[in-house]
Amino acid sequence: MIAVPLPNTFIDNAKVMAKGQVTIPKDVRNVLGISSGSCVTFVVENGSVRLVNSAVYAMQMMQKEMEDVRGTAGLETEEAVMRTVREIRSESE
Repeated sequence: MIAVPLPNTFIDNAKVMAKGQVTIPKDVRNVLGISSGSCVTFVVENGSVRLVNSAVYAMQMMQKEMEDVRGTAGLETEEAVMRTVREIRSESE
């Protein structure tokens, strides 16, 4: 494998095995913060594929969804969010 350093970018290769499996190169695993047992997500867009850490991707998607709700729900500060979480938790007890 040949890694070509570019500013904030690098290129790495992996061979596809008979069952469609690939080994994610160590440098890529480090950048994504994944290790044995981690889940990854394949994002397919316009004929290209991005490999992302599933936990990070889920958090980013949740944050994006919450952006629209934040202002209308009065959750513009971290304190307001924590107050709402405490209220919800106390209601379920």
